[in-house]
Amino acid sequence: MAASVGQRCLRLLREVAPWRSSLHHRENTALSHFPQPSRKLPLRAFSKNARKVHTAPARALFRLRPLPFLVLTGGGGYAGYRQYEKYREQELEKLGLEIPPKLAGHWEVALYKSVPTRLLSRAWGRLNQVELPHWLRRPVYSLYIWTFGVNMKEAAVEDLHHYRNLSEFFRRKLKPQARPVCGVHCVISPSDGKILNFGQVKNSEVEQVKGVTYSLESFLGPRTSVEDLPFPPAASCNSFRSQLVTREGNELYHCVIYLAPGDYHCFHSPTDWTVSHRRHFPGSLMSVNPGMARWIKELFCHNERVVLTGDWKHGFFSLTAVGATNVGSIRIYFDQDLHTNSPRYSKGSYNDFSFVTQANREGIPMRKGEHLGEFNLGSTIVLIFEAPKDFDFKLKAGQKIRFGEALGSL
Repeated sequence: MAASVGQRCLRLLREVAPWRSSLHHRENTALSHFPQPSRKLPLRAFSKNARKVHTAPARALFRLRPLPFLVLTGGGGYAGYRQYEKYREQELEKLGLEIPPKLAGHWEVALYKSVPTRLLSRAWGRLNQVELPHWLRRPVYSLYIWTFGVNMKEAAVEDLHHYRNLSEFFRRKLKPQARPVCGVHCVISPSDGKILNFGQVKNSEVEQVKGVTYSLESFLGPRTSVEDLPFPPAASCNSFRSQLVTREGNELYHCVIYLAPGDYHCFHSPTDWTVSHRRHFPGSLMSVNPGMARWIKELFCHNERVVLTGDWKHGFFSLTAVGATNVGSIRIYFDQDLHTNSPRYSKGSYNDFSFVTQANREGIPMRKGEHLGEFNLGSTIVLIFEAPKDFDFKLKAGQKIRFGEALGSL
């Protein structure tokens, strides 16, 4: 009797076991569809060449942090977008289509200005003055010549070993016959470079490149008193432009010349004139290449610059040397008191210096083609002057020009 009962229980357990195993499998399957509480991930072990290696599941090894991921993807995406926009503009330019300027926003300009370009430019200037070993000069200068297309056959000294440091190489002199000064036209190019823009100044706004302007008053700063002018204004001073035009029938003209790193870095007097005043604007040192000039409105007003003003035979004349990244040093040969990119000057201010004194009532006379100053690297020269209405520029926008060639004449 007991044996028969035991056999029945054993038979019942055998029938229930598959059902319990199936139920347990269904429970595990159902629970796997719900979030599990945080728990230590199991390690998996496998054997490779009789050596046991433990690994965690792949999802445990690649946990992305949200903030770095967003920064990387956002920054990379923005850089890619800018490159695409640049490529698209180049393709449209090849087709001869006019591209409307797309200006940087205030936050983009503020972000760019937050970069310590003044400090970096001072460090670059000191690095350029480090004397290079004799054996290293040729390979270093040769790389620079190859990169920027420098023509050393025009240099007064072609031997690369002659230049002790990069600064001397940047400021190399030319052979006297390399840049003949045009004697026919009244205004010549003060430097080598590329013509970014030129023409009449209208509504006190000047074009740095086509379609992108800057304020004439912001660029030159407030005008000096009428008593200090060589000529009284020709009309009532209802605009800043009219304060600069001293003779009836004259117009105000401008010309922007961009000096690339491979260009001759000295600049000269563009005409016969007298320099009576210098104004130094400490500022940012953002790049002034044509691409940046198309992107940032009033770029030249943000950057450090030296404004020389005076007069020529037709009235007001000015030449402005604009600094840029790694071009913190602007030198004017007859102005020993000028110190650009100096930490003692704060951005947003300006300082004046008058060359008209009791001993010198005229100022500094300059002859056409005479040495005027130099950059430590490429940058920009802006001419703003008045002339009769029949003044004619001998230029095309975008053309390369060399010091001594004609800009315009009457």
